[in-house]
Amino acid sequence: MSNLSLGNSRRFACRNIDYHKELNNEQREVVFGGDGYCLVLAGAGSGKTRTVIYRVAYLLEKGIDPASILLLTFTNKAAREMLDRVAALLGGAAEGVCGGTFHSVANRFLRRNAAWCGYSNGFTILDQEDARTLLKAVLKDAGIDVKARRFPSPAVLQDIISYTRNTNSSLYETLTYKHSNFEPLSGEIESIANLYAERKRAANAMDFDDLLINWLRLVEDVTAGEAISARFKYILVDEYQDTNALQSRLVAALARVNQNLLVVGDDAQSIYAFRGADIQNILNFTKGKPDAKIFKLLSNYRSVPEILEVANDSLSYNTDQFEKRLVGLRDNGRKPILAPAPSARQEARFIVERILELRAAGTPLPAMAVLFRSSAHSQALEFELLKRDIPYEYRGGMKFFGRAHIKDLLAYVRVINNPKDEAAWLRILSLQQGIGSATALSVARKARGLSDLERMFEPEFEAALPSRAKDCWGNFAGILRQAVGCKEPSEMIRAVLGGKYQEHLEREYPDWKDRFEDLEQLAAFAEGYNDCESFLADIAMYDDVFVAQNSEAGTCNSERLILSTVHQAKGLEWDTVFVMNLADNAFPSRYAFEEENGLEEERRLFYVAITRARNRLFFSYPLSSGFDSLSINRLSAFVQEVSPHLLERLEVRDVSVASVVKSADDDLGRYEDIIELDKYGERRPSFTGRVKTYSVSPSSTTIFRQTEKPKPTIIKSFLRDIEDL
Repeated sequence: MSNLSLGNSRRFACRNIDYHKELNNEQREVVFGGDGYCLVLAGAGSGKTRTVIYRVAYLLEKGIDPASILLLTFTNKAAREMLDRVAALLGGAAEGVCGGTFHSVANRFLRRNAAWCGYSNGFTILDQEDARTLLKAVLKDAGIDVKARRFPSPAVLQDIISYTRNTNSSLYETLTYKHSNFEPLSGEIESIANLYAERKRAANAMDFDDLLINWLRLVEDVTAGEAISARFKYILVDEYQDTNALQSRLVAALARVNQNLLVVGDDAQSIYAFRGADIQNILNFTKGKPDAKIFKLLSNYRSVPEILEVANDSLSYNTDQFEKRLVGLRDNGRKPILAPAPSARQEARFIVERILELRAAGTPLPAMAVLFRSSAHSQALEFELLKRDIPYEYRGGMKFFGRAHIKDLLAYVRVINNPKDEAAWLRILSLQQGIGSATALSVARKARGLSDLERMFEPEFEAALPSRAKDCWGNFAGILRQAVGCKEPSEMIRAVLGGKYQEHLEREYPDWKDRFEDLEQLAAFAEGYNDCESFLADIAMYDDVFVAQNSEAGTCNSERLILSTVHQAKGLEWDTVFVMNLADNAFPSRYAFEEENGLEEERRLFYVAITRARNRLFFSYPLSSGFDSLSINRLSAFVQEVSPHLLERLEVRDVSVASVVKSADDDLGRYEDIIELDKYGERRPSFTGRVKTYSVSPSSTTIFRQTEKPKPTIIKSFLRDIEDL
């Protein structure tokens, strides 16, 4: 937590702030008129941080005691940077302003009032790993083996308990919303949560949620809370759209005495409902406050007007929001480009080619970013970047092939390809319920000694297994037998996914849906391979190139392209942004349709992606949901909503695929997935057969793949279908 104490304003006579010169009209209104209850709706790129800094400086210049100003942010780094800039703005060192995250400020007050909360002054703060370790111990003491039965892991339990406490929900409501598969276990989970709370209290320890809950108890207390609230004459809260129910109550309690509360945020960038953030906090801020003021910062300094037009157009389809449109202050630039590609591989190649062109034209790699809705969408691009020796930095998680669940599924393919692969055996056996490390090692050694993998499925092999392994062997052997019977790696992966692995994901990971999507993407990627050996060899080369590239980057400080999920990109900006895989069920996510207001949050996420770009913006998506096959994808509904004249259309063609049909006399053979694209790359119905004549309008293109000579009946049927268009 940072503290600035600027003392008397006369100390800063050496730096006279010219507010009229250094701020625009919208910003000045906030700085000069921010007393009382104030909501500042700060659009993307509108100078929000600058406005908050000048507001704090203005209060200090007026002689407000620094210790009576509270600045709450979502990262300590943001608080430090803001307060450092205040000090620089006023021309001297500064101390005393109370600033930091909700948790860091809570810790400061609880250290002084630990006894009031029933703790001693030296209480321990449990980080995420500490909390999971304690939960693991609680589960063990309760006699629950999460691997032996379908019970949530410590990580999932932690997510369930934390979400429940931060959103003021019941545990059952949380299970229904986030982990419905565990609803039947709600009673047992509640008991574990209570035992966990008792163990923390006995250990004189608080986790991060306890910090906020105990601070709220303190602040809402009639006596102690009144004193704390009276201390802070001015409270400023950054990123208010990201607050949850607990934080909103805290802010209200802190401001109740002096009632000078200025919250800054953008409802259009509320994208963290899955963490418990509640957009209603910002939408309903003025309710019950008749004198509350609303300020709007809509002048955008970041993006060219063409990009802002697309952002405004898209967001206009949301209904649960404040009405506003960003206004560009920069000169005109280029329209955003929409580029449908034949496949995921071709989409990746298109993006990489454009990146190389832009770099050659003077845009450095760190000034460019490729954004995607889910980490699962990065795989094809990462592979292409490594093939082309383009260094990149991945934000939002681990690189694709380094993820634990990816390695789990690859281990199945490895043992099928090489039954003597002990490391792969140990990995997949350790996933099975009831099998510990010692049992896994014993079974792995037995399996490694087999001359034929099929012998694993014989009764004699099972009879020789340790007793703990026998309980789960039937199910495991069934899944493995099915995978062994597959000819191609993609089929093997899907066979394992169709078994019990999804249950493992649900039990072990709070973000199991994202991980399952990763595995579906892995199966799609594997469609490009006919055998395990080449598939695994390419992945091994990927890892080798990645390690070498990172080693070089560490020694020569090489520039890197940025790859990021949109969630991780919030608050950042780049000269050029690519938003990839803009297909329905990818962006928006297919899960958005299962949640109340999920589609509106997904559209806000799309808006965040758009507004990261300063100069150039590219949209792309694969026409095929596979990596090479031409199964049909629909263009994202969000892109379809954008007025056509706001986008420039670019056709991406696969040189390995035939282009447009030329003549009625051509012997073209049989074609799969003939696709006519409309103005945005949307398809008309696809057909299978031989095309004799097929005209294409100037606003569309036809993409198809030749496979074999057709039978006459197929030709006649297909031509009838064509005539029906």
